Amino acid sequence: MVRVPKLTRAEAISLLRSPLAFIAERWTPQPRTVRRAAFAALLMSVAIVVTGGAVRLTGSGLGCPTWPSCTEESLTTTREMGLHGVIEFGNRLLTYVLCAAVGWAIIAARSQKPMRRGLVLLGWTQFWLVTGNALLGGIVVLVGLNPYTVAAHFLLTTALIAVAAVMWHRTGEGDEAPRPLVGKVAVRLVGLLTVLTGLLIAAGTVVTGTGPHAGDSSEVERMPQAWADPVTKVHAGLAWAVVVLTVVLWFVLKAVDAPKGPLNRTLAFFVILLAQGVIGYVQYFTDLPEILVGAHMLGSCLVWVGILRVMLALRERPGAAPDVPRPAKGPVLEGAAAS
Repeated sequence: MVRVPKLTRAEAISLLRSPLAFIAERWTPQPRTVRRAAFAALLMSVAIVVTGGAVRLTGSGLGCPTWPSCTEESLTTTREMGLHGVIEFGNRLLTYVLCAAVGWAIIAARSQKPMRRGLVLLGWTQFWLVTGNALLGGIVVLVGLNPYTVAAHFLLTTALIAVAAVMWHRTGEGDEAPRPLVGKVAVRLVGLLTVLTGLLIAAGTVVTGTGPHAGDSSEVERMPQAWADPVTKVHAGLAWAVVVLTVVLWFVLKAVDAPKGPLNRTLAFFVILLAQGVIGYVQYFTDLPEILVGAHMLGSCLVWVGILRVMLALRERPGAAPDVPRPAKGPVLEGAAAS
């Protein structure tokens, strides 16, 4: 039998006061562990969008008709609720997996030596976004899948993905002041492109709110149908604007002989946009089949991560990142410098 070491009085008090500090004193993760933790949080943020879409597209949005319990009598789904109850309750359980992933990212960032306060702050920001979105998800159920709350639920998850993507990127950088790799024209163009991409995603939630996939087989309130055609055209127009500006950006970067990082990420973003556009038009002309709508939701997450990675590639943080040890000065190096 393995004996559990006893804590001293001071250690017990330290654990009660600050569990994270207690863990950090006894564990120093490798830089790749911190990076993997940040990526796991990002991956789960995207996954929760896909599973949430599955809930809506299978008509299981009210599979658990109340919140925080599944029914007024049961915390979990019951046999009488059938497959819809299993799907909805399963998505609720995945929220705990997302919390675990974000918690791992926070603990890993807090335990890294030296501690990087920026990474820890990004981790805690994700925690509060997950908490707020869980509460909003409960409100979505309590108000019977009101489309405006559903749209807000998706947009808050989009904010979570943005923070997770930034944290993942920052794990591979140092903490010195960022240095631009391209000129102001390219930076401003990417800023405009990021804003348009955000508006594109927001318009997509309105298109969804007027569409046929309400989230439940019962009659659910939808956004006014009078919006459907104009908003769809706005959504398509924004998509084309983003595609055209991405092409312009690539030529601008090429003209100024930008580093491979921004060029490659811009090209990757363009490929994602094309794939997302094909899915969007096919689903539109085939009366919105569920599988394509789900793929389009995943695509929206990839588009968002793609433009954020382009934006982050426009600068670098000079100096060694935490996972790249600086060479120590010794007699050999000093002698070489003197020669």
